[in-house]
Amino acid sequence: MRKGPAPGPWQAAPGRESAPAGHPGVWQSVAAPGGRHAGSTVSGGEVARDGQGEAARGRWGVGVAPRGRDPKVLGGQGLGAVLGGGEGWGVLGVGRSPGVVVAKVTGAGSGTDLAWKVNATDLGIMWDNGAGEVLAAFGDTFGDGWAPPGANGGDWRSQVLLRSVDRDLADGMTFSGAATDRAGHAKELIPSRKVDGDEITVIPTAGVSVGTRQYMGYMSVRHWGQPGQWDTNYAGIAYSDDNGQNWTATTPGTPRWDNPGGGNHFQMAAMVRRDGYIHLFATPNGRSGAAYLARVPEQQILDKAAYQYWTGSRWQQGQDTLAAPVVNAPVAELSVRFNAYTGKWLMTYLQGGDVVLRSAAAPTGPWSAPAVVASSADHPGLYGGFMHPWSQGPDLYLTLSEWTPYNVYLIRITLTPDAAITNANLVRDPSFERQATGTVATPWACHGNCGIDNGTWSFTADRNAFARYNRGWHDLYQVVTVAPNTRYVMTGWLRTSANNDNGFFGVRDPGGAPFSETNFRAVGSWTRYQVAFDSGPRTSVEVFAGIWTDNGDMWLQLDDVSLVRG
Repeated sequence: MRKGPAPGPWQAAPGRESAPAGHPGVWQSVAAPGGRHAGSTVSGGEVARDGQGEAARGRWGVGVAPRGRDPKVLGGQGLGAVLGGGEGWGVLGVGRSPGVVVAKVTGAGSGTDLAWKVNATDLGIMWDNGAGEVLAAFGDTFGDGWAPPGANGGDWRSQVLLRSVDRDLADGMTFSGAATDRAGHAKELIPSRKVDGDEITVIPTAGVSVGTRQYMGYMSVRHWGQPGQWDTNYAGIAYSDDNGQNWTATTPGTPRWDNPGGGNHFQMAAMVRRDGYIHLFATPNGRSGAAYLARVPEQQILDKAAYQYWTGSRWQQGQDTLAAPVVNAPVAELSVRFNAYTGKWLMTYLQGGDVVLRSAAAPTGPWSAPAVVASSADHPGLYGGFMHPWSQGPDLYLTLSEWTPYNVYLIRITLTPDAAITNANLVRDPSFERQATGTVATPWACHGNCGIDNGTWSFTADRNAFARYNRGWHDLYQVVTVAPNTRYVMTGWLRTSANNDNGFFGVRDPGGAPFSETNFRAVGSWTRYQVAFDSGPRTSVEVFAGIWTDNGDMWLQLDDVSLVRG
C-alpha cells in the first residue's frame, strides 16, 4: 500500500528561511492571543497557524502491493475499508481504547533493524521456551529498502524469530538474540515459494514448548484476497530442537490440516500447554470464522490421530469436522493463555476493528462477553494482539501490529482479579487518530500554533499532533477528569527539532499553572516521557506538552498520551 502526498507544502514562518522537510501544513503569519505557562503570559508578536482554515483531509493513493499482495485502499481519515490480505482489517471500531502504548517492539527506534535487519514486520507471537527465554515469531519481515507504510521493500522473509530475557516490561520489550543465517541477519525459519496463487507466504500463528523442544503453528497462504479474506493451502506444526534456530516442517511426522475447499476450521491457531495437554484453539483462514478447540497429550503433539476435538459436549477423537465453535464468529488472530492472577483462561483476538479480551473458567467456555482492548479508531490498521507469557499480576502486556508503519508495539492493560479490564487510559483521543482535519479539535486544544500531522512519521499509525513557531509559548493540552487524592502516571511520546532548548511535558490546573512537569531539550527520535503526581483535592487536571520557541524556528511532535492510576 502506498499513501498519497501529505496535505500541502510548507511556507516559511515569518523571519525563517525554510521549514523542515517532510512536515505537512501550510503556514502563514496571523495575530493571535498568547498562551499560558507557569503563570507567564506570552503576548504581543505573532504566532502562526494553519493557513488553510479547515485543513484538507488526508489524501490516500493506491499502489502496487509487493510480491503478489493486493493493494490496500484506505479512506481519507484512515477509517475506511481495506482491500487486501492478512494485514487488513474489517469493520472499524469506535470504542475507547483502555490500553496504554508502552514501547515500540520492532523497527527503527527498537534496535531490531540495526541488530538483525528487522526493519518492518508484524504479529509477534510469544511463548516461554522453558529455559528462561521468551521466543517471539514475527510474520512477513523486510530489511533494507523498506519504507512506510505497509509491507514492501527488499530482504523479504516470511517469518523470523527473536529471543528475549526481558522481564521488566514496564519500559518495553528488548531482545537478546535471534535465529540467524549470518551475523546480524534474522533468517527465514520456514521457506515459502512466494508465488501468488501457489504459496505466497508462510505465516506463524502459535508457539509452545514441551521439554527442550519448541513447536510453532503456521499457515501456508496461497493468496491474499478481499477484505479480511485469504486462502490457505494448509496449516501445520513445525518443531525445533535447537531453541528455534532450525525448524522441521512439512515432512512425514508433522501434522497438517489441509484446506483444499477453504472450509477447514484449523488454519490459524493458538496453543496452550496445561494439565498434560496442548490445547489448540483455531479459526478458519481469513477473519470471518468462529473459534474451535482441540487438545492432544503434550507428548503426542505431532500425532494428528491423537487429537481430540471439542464437540460442544465432550472431547472426541476423529475428524476435525467434529469440532463445534467455542466462540462465535468473527474471530481472527487468536491468542490464548491461562492467567495465574485471575485464575482464568484469557483470549484476545481481532473482532472487526477491535482487539478484544474474553475470559473463561475452562478452555471450553462459556467465554465472557468481549471487552475492547484497542480500537482501530485510536490505532487505525491494527491487528494481532498477542499476550506476553511473562505478564505478572494485574498487568497484561500484548504485542499489537499496525499497518502504518508496519511494525509491532507493546501495549498494556490492567485486569481485576475477575479478569475485567480496569484502570483504563483517561486521555481521550490519545493518539490523535480521531482528529478529522489538520486543525487541533476537541478533546484536544492548543495555545499558540499547533496542528495535526497526517503522514508516516507518527510514533504509531497515521497521526500525531505538533506545535511549531519561532517565538513564544506553544502547547497542546486536554482537560482530564481525575479522582481526588489519587496517584497518577502520565506518559507520552515526544520528539522535537534539533534546536529545541526548552520544552515541558506535564500536568497543570485547568487554565492555571503546572504542578508536575518534566523539562526536555532537543529530542531526536521518538522518546517516552513520564510524569507521576498526586491529584490532591483536584477533580480535573490539564495534561500538556509544549515548547518555548524563542531560539529560532522549532517544533514539537506528540503522540500516544496516557494517564492512568499509578
